[in-house]
Amino acid sequence: MEYIEKLGVAAEEAEIQIAQLSTKIKNEILLKAAQALLDNCNKILEINKKDVENAINSGVKKAFIDRLTLTEKRVEDMADGLKQIASLNDPVGEFTYGKTLPNGLIIQQKRVPLGVIAIIFESRPNVTADAFGLCLKSGNAVILRGGKEAINTNIAIVNVFKNVLKACNINENAVQILEDTSHDTANKLMKAHQYIDVLIPRGSARLINTVIENSTIPCIQTGIGNCHIFVDESADITKAVNIIINAKTQRPGVCNAVETLLIHKNCAENILPQLGEELIKRNVEIRGDEITRKYIPSSIPATEEDWATEYEDYIVAIKVVENLDEVIKHITKYGTKHSECIVTENYSNAQRFLNEVDAAAVYVNASTRFTDGGQFGFGAEIGISTQKLHARGPMGLKELTTTKYVITGNGQIRE
Repeated sequence: MEYIEKLGVAAEEAEIQIAQLSTKIKNEILLKAAQALLDNCNKILEINKKDVENAINSGVKKAFIDRLTLTEKRVEDMADGLKQIASLNDPVGEFTYGKTLPNGLIIQQKRVPLGVIAIIFESRPNVTADAFGLCLKSGNAVILRGGKEAINTNIAIVNVFKNVLKACNINENAVQILEDTSHDTANKLMKAHQYIDVLIPRGSARLINTVIENSTIPCIQTGIGNCHIFVDESADITKAVNIIINAKTQRPGVCNAVETLLIHKNCAENILPQLGEELIKRNVEIRGDEITRKYIPSSIPATEEDWATEYEDYIVAIKVVENLDEVIKHITKYGTKHSECIVTENYSNAQRFLNEVDAAAVYVNASTRFTDGGQFGFGAEIGISTQKLHARGPMGLKELTTTKYVITGNGQIRE
């Protein structure tokens, strides 16, 4: 039996048990897992330190290192995420529809787990904890394939969860991780449709596109975030600058960070010098059009490619626009349907932006950094879906379930 086949068979066996667990037992496991993370924090951080050192030595960019690095606070946040998931309503078993037909048949629809979920992700070890917590609570088994840079950290975290499951007399294969991070093994995972019900890629555009092109398993697309903020002519300048600085620099390496700024021509003179100063102060490289470079002389010329780029770094593109029509056309052409924001004091413009911009999350006067399962009150997220089937936006517990019809009769036959 090959490696991926063994993982798949083990996951199927575990899922049978996980799917039938009561909410009480699932919550108890989650709380114990949260405590186990805290109890093993120092060990996890020591292992993570080695992964970070190896990544730095390999020459990866700064934003990537930020995503890879764990701190005591980040481990605490992972534990808090598990606790929050435990506090949420369990969607499994919920009846979403019910009807009695004239012939007496009772038709009901209820939520059930998806089954076995595989997640391919890159450098963020917190995904390991989020995936475990959400999949367990929604009754799914999960197979994880993280990036090679975080492999030791991910294995350490998964082992913590496996020990908790064993201590609770639950099949430890409810969570598994590929210790072989080769592309060949990843490709085999993408084609294991006989064992895996859903595949979720989480990471760069390159990763997501590779999975979509090669997988024989149904995929939920997540993560590509070429996010925009439009500063309308009526915008409060101080508010706009604060939102932009947060959306770009609070964590530039994540998918909900802003990548392109669209500035109305009538407020360009008022905002661009101040905004440029604040961005430069935070070591953000500015790539601007001709008008932007007039007000921010240190900015470099933006190219067509810049408008379509998810930088995941301390880089931002800025374009001065004529009106809201141009904004909507620009976002339609270059956006990735992730998170888009308008900063405005004009109610009509705000409503038009909300109605006409096609994205999983649209904002008025708030940072795009809020597109996050934890921030939305989901406890954590399995990813941010940018597609339109089944799930869209931050994916919490409900998005990790499907439905089935339950029909009760009393001897009815079809004429």
